[in-house]
Formats: sequence, C-alpha cells, structure tokens
Amino acid sequence: MKLSLTQINIYPIKSLGGISLQSAAVEKRGLKYDRRWMLINDKKMFMTQREYPQMALLQVDFHADGLIINHKIENVEPISIPFEITNAKKIEVPIWDNLCEANTANEEINEWFSENLRVKCSLVYMSDDAERKVDPRFDIGNNIVSFADAYPFLIIGEESLNDLNSRLTEKLPMNRFRPNFVFSGGYPFIEDTWKKFKIGDLVFYAVKPCSRCAVTTVNQETSERSKEPLAILSSYRQINNKVLFGQNLVHESTGKVEVGDELNILETKESPFVQIQNEY
Repeated sequence: MKLSLTQINIYPIKSLGGISLQSAAVEKRGLKYDRRWMLINDKKMFMTQREYPQMALLQVDFHADGLIINHKIENVEPISIPFEITNAKKIEVPIWDNLCEANTANEEINEWFSENLRVKCSLVYMSDDAERKVDPRFDIGNNIVSFADAYPFLIIGEESLNDLNSRLTEKLPMNRFRPNFVFSGGYPFIEDTWKKFKIGDLVFYAVKPCSRCAVTTVNQETSERSKEPLAILSSYRQINNKVLFGQNLVHESTGKVEVGDELNILETKESPFVQIQNEY
C-alpha cells in the first residue's frame, strides 16, 4: 500500500485563506510561516471564522519581502505585511488556555483589516523567541506551536474526504478542513490508526483526532455558512459529542517535506471508530 503526500498547506494569518506549497520547511513550531500572524479584536481576543466567517474572503500570498493580502470578491487595494515587524509593541494575547507574547503591527495594517472585515481588529505576530507549548499530555519532547489552535500540524487522507463526499448531496473541497498535509492511498480514515510515521525522512506522531467546529461549515470562496459537513459527520464520526475528522500531529525533528514524499507507517494504534474501520 503506497501512501504519498499530495498537498502541503500553510495559513500564515490564522483563519485567513491558506497557501498551497510544493515544499516546505518543518521548523520547531511547525511549518515555516504557518499561523505566525493572528488577528485580535478590540478586546484582544483572537479572531477566527467561527465568529467572523468573512475572514475566509481574505487571501494570503507571498511576495518578495513578506505577505500580501487580497480580497477574494471585492476590488480593494491589497496590503503588504513584512516578514519582520519592526518597532513593534509587545503585548500578551490569550489563545484558548494559553497566554502568548505577541508583537503588534502598525496602524495602517490594522485599519486595512478593520475596514475589510468590518470589525475593529489588530494584527499581531509571534516572534521567534516566543514559546507556546502544546498540551503536555501529547508532548513528545518540548513541542511548541504557533497560533494554531493547539498542535503544529493536521493531516487528512484524500480517501477520508471521498468517504464524506459520498454521503453528501454537494461535494466539499478539502479546504473546508484546513489541513497542513493531505495524502493519497489507503482506505478512508486510515490516519485514525497511525501512531508514529514518517513523511520523507521526518518523523511525526498522530497524538489525537481533530475535533471539528463551525469553521468547516464556511464556504471558503463566499464566506456563506451551511449545516454541512458537521450534520453528516456527527452521524458517523462523533465520540463524546465531538465530531472528529483528521489527525493532529507533533514532530520529532526539523527538515523539509515535499509533495510526492512517501509516507511510511512506523507504529499503529486502534482506531476510536473500530466499528467503522472494520467495514473496509
């Protein structure tokens, strides 16, 4: 059974449109540039598509010296974000159960986001010297994470999405689930059975299934919400009132991954959905 990496995605600004790459550097806190920036509201609370689905309409891309942000629908002047924010003020921002040190962007940048999201907000950046640790229950050795919800990586198999789409009237693209890694091969939800595996030369650990939220119901091209995929997933991918789809990962070493890299499974575990797994 051959398993191959088919997508690498990063989301430099948390909850904005992501960037697909052919190769990426794996650093200590995850993929390079992944969720190193984040928007906060006027109460300094982090913003996501859960409460602000219009964030899906802002698309992030690279340019020579940083990021450039465009609106997917409206004809607005794009804004550039430098890779390094200079003369920044340091503040502390909460993200779930963590309190993180962050650097603030300038007012021009903040005003652009406020205007285009139609809500008062500010951009912050996680510097290299800031450390946010993963949940100690799933740490394999001082793992740290960026502004991602909790873990450095998320992986989903193409066959898992195919299985979901076979149950839906309208098929959904993979970007609804915002994975970092997508792979081909195997059977639906084979990733549920992984414990330790390699992508190319790098070792990863699947530490827990990813519980899914309302972000998956947001159309990433229009920002419109629907009841799917959570309604269907809750009928066959729910445990303890949590809808599970994809696996959260931590990693053992740094290096490089490329589309086309082979995945090799080193250790397995029993799927939490044994009754479903046995159908295949």
